[in-house]
Amino acid sequence: MEKQARIYVAGHRGMVGSAIIRKLQAEGYTTIITRTSSELDLRDQAAVASFFEQERPEYVFLAAAKVGGIMANNTYRAEFLYDNLMIESNIIHQAYKTSVKKLLFLGSSCIYPKLAPQPLKEEYLLSGFLESTNEPYAIAKITGIKLCESYRSQYGCDFISAMPTNLYGPNDNYDLQGSHVLPALIRKFHEAKINNQPTVEVWGTGSPMREFLHADDLADACFFLMEHYNDELFVNIGTGEDVTIREVAELIKEIVGFEGELRWNTEKPDGTPRKLMDVSRLHNMGWKHTTELKEGLERTYQDFLANEVLYVE
Repeated sequence: MEKQARIYVAGHRGMVGSAIIRKLQAEGYTTIITRTSSELDLRDQAAVASFFEQERPEYVFLAAAKVGGIMANNTYRAEFLYDNLMIESNIIHQAYKTSVKKLLFLGSSCIYPKLAPQPLKEEYLLSGFLESTNEPYAIAKITGIKLCESYRSQYGCDFISAMPTNLYGPNDNYDLQGSHVLPALIRKFHEAKINNQPTVEVWGTGSPMREFLHADDLADACFFLMEHYNDELFVNIGTGEDVTIREVAELIKEIVGFEGELRWNTEKPDGTPRKLMDVSRLHNMGWKHTTELKEGLERTYQDFLANEVLYVE
């Protein structure tokens, strides 16, 4: 990508999009195009078409999505399916219509079957049943992959896809009704600490294993792929290392400084037993993460403290 290239980052206010913006700015890119959701509803086909005709981006990072944790995914099933289908369909189609040079679509590790062999290889897509709680979201993300593959096959578009593992970092969602596990735990432990609560409730048994990647590492990987990758098959992005929910809860408890007890609510769902990504393809290309979990969580908690008013309003 030329330094003056017109680059559209869809979803620039979210954790992933904002990390991509930081990476592009650090690399010296000067023409970054953004729109807030109030300025452009990505579910609106005509509005997205008008935007692409007007702005004519040369490169697109498709990081916009409706996202959430187990509760949000399972409660708002229709919204998670419809909104994500519309967002990705509109952007990918208009990228084709306006001859975008290259597009990177970001999915999620939840695309893999619930009981797929571990670690998760890219070839395991569509080889079994999905986890029921986030099936609509997963189907939408699988559709995004297939859209990129199909536009590449039929029209020769240089559209690529990447599947990140579980993410955390600045600009995460700390709403307890819709957030993922790490921001939820950070907020729970922080509020329990300042309110001198004796216990913190954590969902499930603590036994599921999860892999976590810092958003800045993801942005670095996305930039790397945009520069170096041109094939049809999507690419896993992760650390290749995982921990139990119990281990990560204990780690966050330590970082926050909460001295009470954990109370595991085993009536709540665990979700998929394990989701470890096989990242050998990305490693073989020459990219590897640089932020280890403890360091990343310490930085994330400091960011939470600095922006608490914004995050929990």
